[in-house]
Amino acid sequence: MRAPLCLLLLVAHSVDMLPMNRRKKQVGTGLGGNCTGCVICSEENGCSTCQQRLFLFIRREGIRQYGKCVHDCPSGYFGVRGQEVNRCKKCGATCESCFSQDFCIQCKRRFYLYKGKCLPTCPPGTLAQQSTRECQEECDLGPWSSWSPCIHSRKTCGVAWGLETRIRESSRAGREETATCQGLSESRKCPIQRPCPGESTNSQKKGRGDRRLRKDKKLDRRLDVRPRRPKA
Repeated sequence: MRAPLCLLLLVAHSVDMLPMNRRKKQVGTGLGGNCTGCVICSEENGCSTCQQRLFLFIRREGIRQYGKCVHDCPSGYFGVRGQEVNRCKKCGATCESCFSQDFCIQCKRRFYLYKGKCLPTCPPGTLAQQSTRECQEECDLGPWSSWSPCIHSRKTCGVAWGLETRIRESSRAGREETATCQGLSESRKCPIQRPCPGESTNSQKKGRGDRRLRKDKKLDRRLDVRPRRPKA
């Protein structure tokens, strides 16, 4: 009688442990022991349901896939919110990062970003910026302005060579975009022949020196009076 009774107790204990093992398996350690933010998590597939406001990111390895709940989708993915599950979806094939399936933020190598699209070459009317890998629209510049006053050492007077400048405006409103435009200003040398107040030009100084020299010569001739010899 004791043997059948022990066997019956063993079977009952095994039946009681079965739901507990299933619960342990469901809240297991998928993705290397990380079930943070998961509502449902398994050892085989990781997270399958996330807490509210988190995104489900599924990483595939061969035929297997693992789920993870993240606050922000990784590079190359964008978040889509749904009624039941918020998911991370993969960007287009040419996008390094994106805002949505149809709007890229950064392109992969050998592609240029233009209005949310990644293109192999920039369209007509744009220039390829190698540093940012973007297509920059060409500048639409207005006419040249008049030349500015001739300036030397921040002064518009004096006897020296200075510089005069003229500019033309760009139709772009953004300061950063305008900075990429070329040929917005140009300068050239110019002579300044207007003396500053209290200063004399070289020609005036030379003229004064010449007049002083002529006066000195006249004075010398007047003083150089030799006595006349008496007549024989």
